[in-house]
Amino acid sequence: MATPPVPDHVPPEMVSDFSVFTSAGMAPTPNGDPHAAVACVHSGPPIFYSRSNTRDGRGAWVITRASDQRRVLQDAETFSSNRRIFASALGEDLPMVPLELDPPAHGVFRSLLNPLLSPKRVKELEPAVRERASALIDRIAASGKSCDVMKDFAFPFTVNIFLRFLGLPDDRLDTFAGWAKDLLHGDDVRRPAAAKTILAFIDELAAMRRKEPADDFMTFIVQAKVEGRWLTDQEVRGIGVLVFIAGLDTVAAAIGFDLAYLARNLKDQQLLRSEPDRIGLATEELLRAYPTIQLIRVATKDIDFEGAPIRKGDYVSCATMIANRDPAEFECPNTVDLGREDNRHAAFGYGPHRCLGSHLARREIVIGLEEWLARIPQFRIKKGTAPITSGGHVFGIENLILDWF
Repeated sequence: MATPPVPDHVPPEMVSDFSVFTSAGMAPTPNGDPHAAVACVHSGPPIFYSRSNTRDGRGAWVITRASDQRRVLQDAETFSSNRRIFASALGEDLPMVPLELDPPAHGVFRSLLNPLLSPKRVKELEPAVRERASALIDRIAASGKSCDVMKDFAFPFTVNIFLRFLGLPDDRLDTFAGWAKDLLHGDDVRRPAAAKTILAFIDELAAMRRKEPADDFMTFIVQAKVEGRWLTDQEVRGIGVLVFIAGLDTVAAAIGFDLAYLARNLKDQQLLRSEPDRIGLATEELLRAYPTIQLIRVATKDIDFEGAPIRKGDYVSCATMIANRDPAEFECPNTVDLGREDNRHAAFGYGPHRCLGSHLARREIVIGLEEWLARIPQFRIKKGTAPITSGGHVFGIENLILDWF
């Protein structure tokens, strides 16, 4: 895909070839470290224009300082979330709800969905989450002394929790994981095909729950009302698509990056084994060091921001993996310190669009690490193998082969 020309209003001295796709290795990279690759931007200007910083090849203003990212993400009036990420793959106008809605509509749907993913609701789900993690890990431990973490644990674990949330059995687990992988990391052929398949699945599930209600998420959505009316088919689709995408790849990737770190750092691995009460705090540091999401906003008006002439329609990138390595925000930001406190990381974003599922995601990661460390002996990356990483809107890791003594 040809790189679009730099807009005339962008000063040449503010243009960079940096991209979270190319600089962090969009192509699968053995033993790559995409988070360290993007951290290098902190040696340069606080904001610059990247020639190609999105999947569709569009340029974007890259905000490097965490404090500036917070300003952007908290100002929904100037920096819109209405970007239509899924719609770009689908070829039709379908906002993910409420992620790609701006106030006041965003608040209406956020209020509707908040109780489904509140801390109280997540606590009710925790026994099922822990049971699933322990069952998967026990199966891995019984089968030998090596496994592919992403294939055998991270994806089955997170996809199963997603399916339980939707009220579905897990016999289609591999299928759903494949759709998510194609949508988020596939090429220009696989992405549209996956988008259409996912949308058809959401429509099918909604139709089934209208006829056969159950105690699950989709039943709630098709029976819900906002402002005294039923949700439209388009709104049901938009919510379903968001839950599908958010519930699969991101948490699995986080668990993968975390276990890869512990496999390479046996001292920290032993610390968490001997003092499991530290795992909650350690998870926050691992979320800081290895976040997975780049957030894109669209300027709704002309604005001069920290010396950058941002114009209406410009893309603005707030990559969590850049904010979380800001030396003005974190002491020794490229060092993983599992005892770090007051950890104001950006893994779940900021402002009104802060991740709706953050409470569930956090508990999935903590429980996954707790059960893994309790059941698997000291582990390392298997000799002769190399975990495959990738950059992009969602950073990924796969082919993480671990063995243990």
